[in-house]
Amino acid sequence: MTEQIKCPKCSEVFTIDETAYESILKQVRDKEFASSIEEKVKVIEENKNLEFEIKKTQIRAKHEQEIFTLKKENEEKNQVEKNKNLEFEIEKTKIKSDYEQKILALKNEKDQRDQVEKNKNLEFELEKNEINSNHAKEILVLEKEKEERDKVIDRLKNMSLQLSTKMVGETLEQHCEIEFSKLRATAFRNAYFEKDNDIRSGSKGDYIFKDYDENGVEIISIMFEMKNESDTTVTKKKNEDFLKELDKDRNEKKCEYAVLVSLLETENDLYNAGIVDKSHRFPKMYVVRPGFFIPIISLLRNAAMKTLEVQNELALIKQQNIDVNNFETKLLDFKKGYQRNYRLAGEQYESAIEQINKSIQSLEKTKEELNKSANNLRLANDKLQEVTVKRLTRDNPTMARRFEEGK
Repeated sequence: MTEQIKCPKCSEVFTIDETAYESILKQVRDKEFASSIEEKVKVIEENKNLEFEIKKTQIRAKHEQEIFTLKKENEEKNQVEKNKNLEFEIEKTKIKSDYEQKILALKNEKDQRDQVEKNKNLEFELEKNEINSNHAKEILVLEKEKEERDKVIDRLKNMSLQLSTKMVGETLEQHCEIEFSKLRATAFRNAYFEKDNDIRSGSKGDYIFKDYDENGVEIISIMFEMKNESDTTVTKKKNEDFLKELDKDRNEKKCEYAVLVSLLETENDLYNAGIVDKSHRFPKMYVVRPGFFIPIISLLRNAAMKTLEVQNELALIKQQNIDVNNFETKLLDFKKGYQRNYRLAGEQYESAIEQINKSIQSLEKTKEELNKSANNLRLANDKLQEVTVKRLTRDNPTMARRFEEGK
């Protein structure tokens, strides 16, 4: 959780975390508390001093008024009341005595108030010291609790790291077998996980893991080596001592990955962090604690499945590219055939146009002859229209007589 604080002078807003914010808030509260107490004490003292001065002034004014009144009365009655001078003196003395007593009483009251304020200030200092002491104690307790928690965490961490599977009656190999068997039916239905018993090459790893897809295609293969600190053959050995041989086993057994499951170097923070990538030393090499045996399989298998999906997609794209190439080849062949047919059709078209032009020329001649024939027919028709009996019998008396007879 973070808080934003705005500077009252420069108006700059800055962000602090919860711990720093609480620390600043505590300082401000303590300072404001002390400042508030001091201010209240100062105000009380000022009010009491003012009250004292007011009362003293009132009494003095009253006394002066009384003296003035008595003097005036004495001057007015001096001649007629000489016998009262003694009484006046006595009264004046009495008043003065009362005034002094009142002044003394006020002084005593002020002294008492001052003492009360001193006592309050002393109580405030004691309370402040007690609060500071309690804060110091709380901080000391918190630091002590933190140390205790750190010790408990370190102890649990060391217990977790130093826990040998033999403490529950198992070897490290048996532990890994059991952990894998718990998930075989649900998470690794098509997987192979067995001891490496092939020693034809002169060496072997501990276990080989292989997983396959539903079509029997291998997804991933891992060569495992298990090293327990309690094993006498690896006493005081380091994880680095086994990587070269494990890489050799991986290559000879044609596995893609190599994983060292190790309880060695229990104080090494690098290996205690969980999964350590050693690919800078040997290709596809990892070192894990027993608690990360199943997670490293899951991580590598999921990554391999993603890779397989990408490969399938690439194969599909490649096949699509092949189909596109085939289509382009067919399209090119089609274009060539079309161009040839187009060329032949063009030549035939030109020949046909030439024949048509020739035919048109012949038809034009025929049209011209027909037009001439039509003109002759028109002339013949005109001449036919002009033929009459009268015109036919002109200069032919015999035909004229016959026509008349026929009428």
